[in-house]
Amino acid sequence: MTPDLQTLSDEELARQTQAGSLVAFEELVLRYGPRIYGFVANACGNGADAREITQDTFVRAFQAISRFDSEREFAPWLFTLARRNGVDHHRRKLPAADEPMPERLDYDDPSELLAQREERRDIWRSARRHLPEAQFQPLWLRYAEDMSVAQIAQVLSKTQTHIKVLLFRARQTLAREITASQSLRLQPGTAAAPRASQPLAPAA
Repeated sequence: MTPDLQTLSDEELARQTQAGSLVAFEELVLRYGPRIYGFVANACGNGADAREITQDTFVRAFQAISRFDSEREFAPWLFTLARRNGVDHHRRKLPAADEPMPERLDYDDPSELLAQREERRDIWRSARRHLPEAQFQPLWLRYAEDMSVAQIAQVLSKTQTHIKVLLFRARQTLAREITASQSLRLQPGTAAAPRASQPLAPAA
């Protein structure tokens, strides 16, 4: 990939893609491939499905790029496509009663942790286990993707107030679970609690 493309904004790359540049689109795939995978993998919990949804998201993005308004931000547009694609994929693949359950993601496998920061691994594992999807998705977009409340509202098709409420509830639930887990580790006869990971900051 040429250094010039790497210095361009997402929106400029989108404009070049609209003008017919496949190389510009490849740069967008390199930038967003692991991030989209991380987002959909945490929603579907299945590595094979996550890879299929990620690939299909970029196919649909290329097909729809002519309708993208390059005066707006590219990331919320792409994550919105990924979310809708994930919902469609889930509806198509509801398993029949006699079908075996798909293989679950191995979250300890580094190849399945492309979009996660190592120092927050334990927090995200706890979040996946204890939060409903309606709370996990905005939390992931806020802290793993560093999106604003307005961007998250666009991706999830909710009001900004609703997003703030979901983030507040998610942080409360997660804080309770982390505190309870640490308390169990500190009980007599158990090993000392490990050093806590960096906490999630309040939403802007």
